Amino acid sequence: MSKETDPRTRTEEHYTIVPRRVSFDWDGTPLHWIPDEPTATHVINVLHLLLPAGERWFVKVFKEGLPLITDPVLRSDVKGFMGQEATHSVQHAHVLDHLAAQRLDTAAFTKYVDFLFEKLLGERPPFGAPVPTQEWLRFRLSIVAAIEQFTAVLGNWVLHAEGLDRAGSDEVMLDLLRWHGAEEVEHRAVAFDMYQHCGGRGLPRYARRIAGMTVTAPVLLYLWMWGTAYLIRHDPQLAGRLRYSLAEHNRAVGKGLLPTWGEIGTAIPRYLRRSYHPSQEGSLRKAVAYLAQSPAARAAAGAIGRAAIQGPGVHRPGSGTR
Repeated sequence: MSKETDPRTRTEEHYTIVPRRVSFDWDGTPLHWIPDEPTATHVINVLHLLLPAGERWFVKVFKEGLPLITDPVLRSDVKGFMGQEATHSVQHAHVLDHLAAQRLDTAAFTKYVDFLFEKLLGERPPFGAPVPTQEWLRFRLSIVAAIEQFTAVLGNWVLHAEGLDRAGSDEVMLDLLRWHGAEEVEHRAVAFDMYQHCGGRGLPRYARRIAGMTVTAPVLLYLWMWGTAYLIRHDPQLAGRLRYSLAEHNRAVGKGLLPTWGEIGTAIPRYLRRSYHPSQEGSLRKAVAYLAQSPAARAAAGAIGRAAIQGPGVHRPGSGTR
């Protein structure tokens, strides 16, 4: 195992996780941002349906768990994670606004996503279930860790997805996906480490981690297929001429526009190994290299620099984050 992927090097060579400002201009992004590929476009667009509410929920759950952290390094990682996830939520919500401006309203779907995270997985167990407060928090932390396993895999995939470039994908959307994907690889181990730290000891902690993945994997698959079908059905440019199908999905996979089922599916047995640690996922070096060149991150950094030079009280339209 290399130093990059060995969790034992976390203390000696600790990588600091910090949130970044980004700025995206969606005015020129078409509804089908992968040209002539509505199915692939909308399979990926499901991210925008799930992440605004989901990542707000991550932050709330981690905020509940902060008082339990006794490791100062982990506490710093968790705060960096929370800052990154809050930024992701805001930026994906802007994409929902952009879809609505193109007459693809997602509110009828996202209300169910909001209900899932705010009510079913809220601060208190649903339906008055007699689950102790500590155990309910541990369960939700296991759910976050399981979801982050998939986001790390997807983040690593999009950083290497040359098929999206060959297809002429919209550069702004591609930058959003790769900026987000790179940060998912960057903080790939934080949710897992948070769960391990707060999730008890021994076999019960491991069993709860497995339970978290057992719940997460089928629910995510269902939401993704349902979300894709919803987007295609309500796409004003398709006007009902297309339905979501596995045949079209697999055709897009074959063109490198979507991850393979194997890439996603094999993430589950890896996670189920007792000795597993997410630092084995993806390449931190690749992620950091992209974050250094991301147009959105560079544009926001430039705007901040210009504002600092101009001094207080000077505002340029379009500066800062959106």
